[in-house]
Amino acid sequence: MATTITAPQQACVSTPTRMLINNEWLPSASGKTFATLNPATGEELAQVAEADSADVDTAVAAARQALESGAWRRISPAERGRFLTRLADLMEQDADEIARLETLDNGMPFSVARMVAVPLTVSLFRYYAGWADKNHGKTIPMGGEYFCYTRHEPVGVVGQITPWNFPLLMYGMKLPPALAMGNTVVLKPAEQTPLTALRIGELAIQAGFPPGVINILPGYGPTAGAALANHPDVDKIAFTGSTEVGHSIMEASGRTNLKRVSLELGGKSPNIVFADADMEQAIEGCHQGLFFNQGQACCAGSRLFVEDRVYDQFVEKSVARAKSRTVGDPFDAATEQGPQVDATQFNRVMSYIDIGKQEGAELLTGGCRVGNNGYFIEPTVFANVKDDMKIAREEIFGPVMSILKFHNIEEVVARANNTSYGLAAAVWTRDLGKAHAIANNVKAGTVWVNCFEVFDAAAPFGGFKQSGIGREMGEYALQLYTEVKTVIMKH
Repeated sequence: MATTITAPQQACVSTPTRMLINNEWLPSASGKTFATLNPATGEELAQVAEADSADVDTAVAAARQALESGAWRRISPAERGRFLTRLADLMEQDADEIARLETLDNGMPFSVARMVAVPLTVSLFRYYAGWADKNHGKTIPMGGEYFCYTRHEPVGVVGQITPWNFPLLMYGMKLPPALAMGNTVVLKPAEQTPLTALRIGELAIQAGFPPGVINILPGYGPTAGAALANHPDVDKIAFTGSTEVGHSIMEASGRTNLKRVSLELGGKSPNIVFADADMEQAIEGCHQGLFFNQGQACCAGSRLFVEDRVYDQFVEKSVARAKSRTVGDPFDAATEQGPQVDATQFNRVMSYIDIGKQEGAELLTGGCRVGNNGYFIEPTVFANVKDDMKIAREEIFGPVMSILKFHNIEEVVARANNTSYGLAAAVWTRDLGKAHAIANNVKAGTVWVNCFEVFDAAAPFGGFKQSGIGREMGEYALQLYTEVKTVIMKH
């Protein structure tokens, strides 16, 4: 059951709450602030400076100055890597505090923040620190009296707009590759979860990053986010969030200066279980693949296809596992599931549960609020779900499992691909041929085999179709933050 966060846990909110521009903590030009809330209680954690277009102008100017005439331009690639390494070290030393901020602001269990979000974020900073002096150009043989080579140069001033579901990890996926390649950044964290971004800004100053290299603007999407996407002196936008907003950012980026754009957007990932799978492993893997982080994951296995021969068995055991899931205080070590991030998301998820019942899906467990405070929802399982139901087509972003039945591999591949999304997929089978058939034929940026939501700093992540453009993490992410220049010289 949901419980109240204690006063000592609330008191750990000691991070800056102003904007970071040019290594200075500033109020917004308008003087406005907004509240960031604890989703476990609905109580205010802090008032945070609310950036708008005037603040975006100031931050972009600072980033441009640092890029073109400040210290950042003169720093060697190897030194850029050392800055990133120092920041990673500071984050690791501050891991408990960062994890507490993430849990307070986002609602994810502290165990997840401390053991998953912080270590992976630190590993991303270290991984890209190593790439800073290794993103080489090439020499190209042209023959005759010409010598040709390529240079990899920074794109320029980068605007980064991040979501609320994994705030810290999103900073790890976006900031270090941009900085390693010599870009400067204006980061707008989600208005629901600005605290860990501001804490990283504080540590970046401590790590010695020059003024203007990292600028952080808390604020709302329609004001600060839109101003960043429309700004004529921003060279690139990197966005993670909904497909709908991704379309708006694409349009805005083309109106002014044809910005480079990378997008990691929504998903409705197929999770396919064959009858020959290790059933206990598959049941637990599919449970975590949907309910992890309260279901607030773009790659969640939210279309769970189970072969008809084992469907009833799988459903029965999945329902039992959902009923045993511990929902409550995210600071309790026994808690598996915390609250949804805010009232808006809580209401959205509850509306989809109502839609599922109205459309005729069979609600086998859950579907109700937990407790009276905060935004907790019971782990919810629907069976006998049909492909044309909204809960099987639209991204719910909550703890709602939809289990569908399939008969053979050709059928399930066609149904898996019958979506506008293509972010991730998974298959559970002991048959190598089936595993390869799914991996080769399902249109998704990541396919997991007998596992789910396994990430590594070196493994690229991103989507097909309307799930996005470009890849984050791994070497592929360097392409998002690099311009290739060709130089041809006559001897």
